[in-house]
Amino acid sequence: MVRCTTTSGDLIDEATLTLDELARACSVETDWVIERIESGLLADGSPYVASWRFTSQDLTRARRMYQLERDFEAAPELAALTTDLIEENQRLKDRLRAAGL
Repeated sequence: MVRCTTTSGDLIDEATLTLDELARACSVETDWVIERIESGLLADGSPYVASWRFTSQDLTRARRMYQLERDFEAAPELAALTTDLIEENQRLKDRLRAAGL
């Protein structure tokens, strides 16, 4: 099982998740995760299922994508694009905060 700690609201990985653990943590079937990985929408798109390991960032991304697909009936590609924009927005806010703005 993954143990994560938080610092200022950010997850810090102490371990990685397997495919089954990620799917269970997102309340989805493993096929849902595999389809998004093979489409290049989640993780690194590696074709080697046995080597897939997922971080807390992957977990956050997968949960966000699933929520967008479920709540707004968004296509996987649209959910991934929206997630990209949310992540970029957060990175920009972090940079502004680090710059003292």
